[in-house]
Amino acid sequence: MTRTSPGAATPTSGAPATGPDTGTQARTIADSAATTAFREHIAQVDTEAEDRAVARQHAKGKQTARERIDTLLDSDTFLEIGRYTGSGAGAGARPSGVVTGFGQVDGRQIAVYSQDFSVSGGALGSVEGDKIVSLLDDALRLRVPVVGLIDSGGAKIQEGVGALRQYGRIFNRTCAASGLVPQISVILGPCAGGAVYSPALTDFVIATREASHMFVTGPDVVRAVTGESISAEDLGGARVHGSVSGVVHYVAEDEADALDQVRTLLAYLPSSAELEAPLYDYTPADREEDEASAAGVGALVPASTRQAYDVVEVVSAIVDHGELVQVQEEYAPNVVVGFACFEGHPVGIVANQPLVDAGTLDTAASEKLARFVRFCDAFGLPVVTLVDVPGYRPGAEQEHAGIIRRGAKVINAYATATVPLVTIILRKAYGGAYIVMGSKAIGADFNFCWPGAEIAVLGAAGAVGIIHRRDLKAVRDERGEQAEAAERERLTQEYTRAVINPDKAVAIGEIDAVIAPEDTRTVIVDSLAALADKRDSRHTPTKKHDNVPL
Repeated sequence: MTRTSPGAATPTSGAPATGPDTGTQARTIADSAATTAFREHIAQVDTEAEDRAVARQHAKGKQTARERIDTLLDSDTFLEIGRYTGSGAGAGARPSGVVTGFGQVDGRQIAVYSQDFSVSGGALGSVEGDKIVSLLDDALRLRVPVVGLIDSGGAKIQEGVGALRQYGRIFNRTCAASGLVPQISVILGPCAGGAVYSPALTDFVIATREASHMFVTGPDVVRAVTGESISAEDLGGARVHGSVSGVVHYVAEDEADALDQVRTLLAYLPSSAELEAPLYDYTPADREEDEASAAGVGALVPASTRQAYDVVEVVSAIVDHGELVQVQEEYAPNVVVGFACFEGHPVGIVANQPLVDAGTLDTAASEKLARFVRFCDAFGLPVVTLVDVPGYRPGAEQEHAGIIRRGAKVINAYATATVPLVTIILRKAYGGAYIVMGSKAIGADFNFCWPGAEIAVLGAAGAVGIIHRRDLKAVRDERGEQAEAAERERLTQEYTRAVINPDKAVAIGEIDAVIAPEDTRTVIVDSLAALADKRDSRHTPTKKHDNVPL
């Protein structure tokens, strides 16, 4: 090492430098030849790739994979991971068929992947599978929600079982994340074959009305095997899956609507099961406005149990700002489920819908309701249940479709839930449907009803027809049909007064209190506050899991 003595002369700035080339020494990494060449090369690769994607996707009225991510995330928050995985960033650099990374939605971190249909039809092979699996692993470690933007022709045929293996790995990670971090799938194009099971395993599936298709076997295979001729839309379009199969939870009008719905859903959900859901600002002015709205809720519900009304209007009257985000709105519409807030706290809402089949429970409604309650329980969202149910839908079709097995799912969902459960009976709750719809006996914390609520094994008319069958026949035989009808009405009113009023339910503790309709919101708010620190105190023997009927 060369040392300079004190007072010794030092080289001036104009002195010639010694050592390597002066030009090389003057440069930094920022302006080196390698960096300059890299910038130019990567810019060219990225521009060509995006131009190709724009040309192909925009012609179909669809966004590119990166445009979709930009639409979903807060501005300038996307961190792409593994852009050139599989190719390297050198001379052979090229994007893969999926874009993966992290970004923010309303300031909260999420993991996102977006399949790029402009690259080999978004087909999934070893590279794409590795990227998605790595992202899911990271999301699990970081405890952040996962959003998948699906637009793929399926597995890379040329990779054979290797591509199928990747789907299996994705399924495995999706199952590992289930109930731990929220997972949302957005179908923005084709999704066929084994690929459909990846979104089906997630919490919510959103699909665009025109462009998305989901099926295990496509129209050509169906035609070849069964002889049935059917279009892709009729086989697996968003309309079919949104209203018939129940696979799709929200049918979006277009891509912008689909991505906006993702943001809306995330607004009600915690980032993981280990965290609390977001708490929103709620002012005294907000409270005054919402209480004024809730005061008129009783006027929305007819006194006659036979007259229909829209329960969505009831829900809107009692929740914050009248905002209810429905889930599976077009599927099993005889029950309404969705997210809302009470004084800034997100909750899950379950309600019978008297406008559709009188609000009866059937196989589809049972599965819709049960899965929603289980989701809320997994992520710590209280469940508020509004009951107005005449019973299960009768008939051979329902029995043969497994209403017993599927109805049992509702029982399991409520009975195993550990989150706060608050139930309000609006007008009626009969038979087994009363039990499963968040009754006290099944595990609900607080149960209330409106004045005149009918709680019984059967409705009055049905009960009278059974109990007084012989007496009514005798009246008809002796005095005619008019006399029989009058006697039936008298007995029905008598039975209603004596049996199906809420008094007995209150007396035995199945109903905690009869409340005036205008007090509904206040009672729910106070109940949720009382239950805010609820902990599951039940002792259960060690077991791997229950065996709910699937």
